[in-house]
Amino acid sequence: MTVYLVGAGPGDPALLTLRGAEVLATADVVVYDRLSVATLLDLAPAEAERISVGKQPGGPRTSQEDINALLVARGQAGQQVVRLKGGDPFVFARGGEEAAALAAAGVAFEVVPGITSAVAVPAYAGIPVTMRYSSTSFTVVTGHEDPAKGEGSVNWEAVAALGGTVVVLMGAARCRAICDRIIAGGMDPDTPAAAVQWGTRPNQRTLRATLATLADLDPQPPATIVIGEVAASDLAWYENRPLFGRRIVVTRARPQAAALAADLRQRGAEAIELPAIAFEPPEDVDRLARAAAEVGHYDWVVLTSPTGVGQFFEHMRDARSLGGVRVAAIGPGTAAALAERNVVADLVPDQYVAEALLEALSEEVGPGGPGRVLIPRAETARDVLPDGLAAAGWDVDVVPAYRTVAPAPDPDAAALLADAEVITFTSSSTVTNFVDAYGADAVPEVVATIGPITTATARNRGLKVTVEAAEHTVDGLIAALEAFFAR
Repeated sequence: MTVYLVGAGPGDPALLTLRGAEVLATADVVVYDRLSVATLLDLAPAEAERISVGKQPGGPRTSQEDINALLVARGQAGQQVVRLKGGDPFVFARGGEEAAALAAAGVAFEVVPGITSAVAVPAYAGIPVTMRYSSTSFTVVTGHEDPAKGEGSVNWEAVAALGGTVVVLMGAARCRAICDRIIAGGMDPDTPAAAVQWGTRPNQRTLRATLATLADLDPQPPATIVIGEVAASDLAWYENRPLFGRRIVVTRARPQAAALAADLRQRGAEAIELPAIAFEPPEDVDRLARAAAEVGHYDWVVLTSPTGVGQFFEHMRDARSLGGVRVAAIGPGTAAALAERNVVADLVPDQYVAEALLEALSEEVGPGGPGRVLIPRAETARDVLPDGLAAAGWDVDVVPAYRTVAPAPDPDAAALLADAEVITFTSSSTVTNFVDAYGADAVPEVVATIGPITTATARNRGLKVTVEAAEHTVDGLIAALEAFFAR
């Protein structure tokens, strides 16, 4: 087996390389640093062991010798080991020492380069490390050594004389001493300088000053320091995203939460996945299978959720069974789930609620009157649609396609919720389960719901709803959040 020394990138999980994701997916053990993003650990198999060896400034730490020994031992035990390191493993990350220890022990290893913070962090702050004419070179130097003690191998006077851009990694704690040494080496004190804290993450903060005044802003680690004419550039894009810096809790079921979380991160938010609902097969699976097998006997099949689509089609032997059957979907998400199975919904109402679907179906009654309709849905759901259809003369069969259950409370929920600003609810079940598990007092200040039914449930549970989506879809919910924070 192999030990993989993988660069996790500077923070944004989207910056992990394809090769990094590939080896994480096959890991038996993941050994990770403090700066590795937690969501990257989700790329490893659920059964993979996860070992933190993070080095907290001023706090507990695992020595490099112990890390080396751990990698060697696990490699010799025949395990597939991923050593996940912030940035690039060979750029001030001591990956060379780990590789040397593995080589000396005869353990096979592979280096998976990562995107270094020396380039990515300034880019996320809108600072190009090179610019034609003004900065045609850049120097990357570690700030981990203390220049005030005159120790180490960094020749700060030579760094000052090189010209171009100077990028200092791990130098926030020694910012003043570093700047003083560079000024002493001859660089103009008025040279533009910037420190980018927590670069490429939703809590990124860019401090702009000069070489002489940067330390007065007290940059905190982790920070990347940029010194040179390019530091005056302010080509902001990341910090201008519409939900930048917002900490938003996603309560959807795990498979669905990932897509919503990804959309939120694309808009600059920090998405906290805390599922309040999960799906299980119905108690009477055979009944669902029979309904799917006999679907050709119905005039309409009505699907009210993507999960219902997935469960129903799993039991339908042949899509040709739908030949003479018309299909209705409650909204675009359900219609999209049908489209993934090459089925185009014949009917999608303008408003994505049961009442609107009932009204739309009432307009589809043919000359022979109402027909037979099959509704595969959650075991527990509102009866507005089947009761309304039955009252209008339809022959209605409601078949449970899945059960919604409440996951076990997350032991880390209190810490996750403490700094959260927004919580999103996409169904009444997510509201009920969340409040039952964590209490109404744990709910963040801004409550955002997907539509009026979910809003009513939230208010019944004592929550104040701040944002409600005008279009009752995930995209509509995100748009409503953007509009709210724009105000």
